[in-house]
Amino acid sequence: MKQDSTRNIAYTVDCEDYVHVVKFNPFESGDACSLIAYGGSNYVVVGSCRFQEEDAEVEGMQYKTLKTFHHGIRVDAIAWSPETRLDALPPQIRFCTAASDRKLRLFTSDLQDKNEFKTFDGHSDYINDLVFAPNEGQEVASVSDDHTCRVWDLEGNEKAHFVLRSPGMSVCWHPEEAFKLMVAEKNGTIRFYDLITQQAILSLECEQTPLMSADWCLKNTLKIGAVAGNDWLIWDITRSSYPQDKRPVHVDRARLFRWSRVNENLFATTGYPGKTTTQLLVHHLGHPQPILTGTAAVGSGLTWHRTLPLCAVGGDHKIFFWVTEM
Repeated sequence: MKQDSTRNIAYTVDCEDYVHVVKFNPFESGDACSLIAYGGSNYVVVGSCRFQEEDAEVEGMQYKTLKTFHHGIRVDAIAWSPETRLDALPPQIRFCTAASDRKLRLFTSDLQDKNEFKTFDGHSDYINDLVFAPNEGQEVASVSDDHTCRVWDLEGNEKAHFVLRSPGMSVCWHPEEAFKLMVAEKNGTIRFYDLITQQAILSLECEQTPLMSADWCLKNTLKIGAVAGNDWLIWDITRSSYPQDKRPVHVDRARLFRWSRVNENLFATTGYPGKTTTQLLVHHLGHPQPILTGTAAVGSGLTWHRTLPLCAVGGDHKIFFWVTEM
């Protein structure tokens, strides 16, 4: 857990394997530490982190592995359940993964003897993203290259099925808009679906492709961000179905877009993994240039801390952490 001054990486955690995906728990779990999950070639590790930015008694960063879950196949995406609680007796860890065999797996553990998982079958192609219902955590939504968005209950039954016009790249569920689902498609369209009527109610257009990633701002439900081609794009959904702001940022195509969870003007983007490094850029809407530029050896995944302006990217046998200003 050392500070790395050479490339402005704040902290690193050493991992057993290449990290394909990394995800901070976005929900309050009843503990001072933050939960983080990362996925490798055939396992998922759940750990806890504490940073000096939130606790003066911590020197740099404290990291502890809580449990390693055997997965048996490469992990491509991870979603945390709001039902994860460290202050319950016994504690409960619950998360869902998407894997290269087109299946979802729901893991539930008390970090002791109870370790269960269920498999959800139905997608016929690669699953690009998944998310839990943010308030009760009783459903999971997933999007796939098979041109569908599906909503499942925790038994793996399909509760809703939306047919898309191109591969689904991102799916978001906002705690303040629990009956709406945002789905971003590779063809540059972002649609909102009403989960009660199961109808599309609003759509946004990038006017460029491929859209690779989109996110719904936690701090402002009217703000949507995405990356398509080399650009980031931002919408205010009350103003227009076309982006109000966009900027070219990654020469080799942009890969991921994630809003900060603490500031509605702060977001991060990553470029495609190049031959040696992946570029991470942190942007603030009040600044014309990125406020932080980082590189990670063949990075993958991008996630923000729940309460700090701190983001993490996975890489070769490491997780990299960057701290930025608000």
